[in-house]
Amino acid sequence: MPELPQIVEIRRTQKETGQHQTYYFEFDKAKDAKPGQFLMVWIPGVDEKPISLSSIGKEVAITVQCKGLWSEKLCGIGKGLKVGVRGPYGNGFSTEGVKKAIIVAGGCGTAPIRPLVEKCLTEGIDTRVVVGAQTAEILLFRKELEDKLGDNLYITTDDGSAGKKGFTTDALKELIGEDKPDVVFSCGPEVMMKAIFDLCEKEKVECQLSLERYMRCGFGICGQCVMDDLMVCKDGPVFNSEQLRNSKEFGKVARLKSGREVDLKEFANWRQC
Repeated sequence: MPELPQIVEIRRTQKETGQHQTYYFEFDKAKDAKPGQFLMVWIPGVDEKPISLSSIGKEVAITVQCKGLWSEKLCGIGKGLKVGVRGPYGNGFSTEGVKKAIIVAGGCGTAPIRPLVEKCLTEGIDTRVVVGAQTAEILLFRKELEDKLGDNLYITTDDGSAGKKGFTTDALKELIGEDKPDVVFSCGPEVMMKAIFDLCEKEKVECQLSLERYMRCGFGICGQCVMDDLMVCKDGPVFNSEQLRNSKEFGKVARLKSGREVDLKEFANWRQC
């Protein structure tokens, strides 16, 4: 039997950028979720979407980009809106045995990275974090990360409006050259993560990457999120180096809601957090 959504009420909201907002609510099933896991969030009369957890604890949160019918409905009402949630689903990031880590977040990918940073710091892991965006105005959780990480936070923007002008992969290359970590964690555009994977393979550093595909059920029944012979909702969304090494589709193609196979550039135009 499919899991039925539990109705919860948005308790509070936080505007993060001109495009992004975070929504907090209580959902006991997710209070012990792993960073990188996601919820299926249903807005009655609109649609249901998979959304990564951007905060985990007694109160959990999701962070969305206010773009598209589903997210505009959420952004338009916010506090007090009742939504259906189920999950958490998928495999999250694993910090077992990790003493030194680099975390790389691009754009909306900063949302699931937020609780991972918290977990790494709580566990005493030597953690450096690279956060990138097109421009300073859409950098997620910048002040919070600066306060927690200090000099261990590295910001990049495409236009140079914050941090270094360039890409997250440029910063990662420098950091790996200075001091190799046990693992590189990442979430963001797949083109970015493919470059991260290639760099990690060259430097012989393990990585864990959180991928995105179109999802409908969230727990491996519908097959909409298939990648090679894996389902992103169940076998991922976080995949390790060994799994990605054997993939023929990672970094190359994805599928739209219709099931049509497209290159990553077209998929990126559809993608939103």
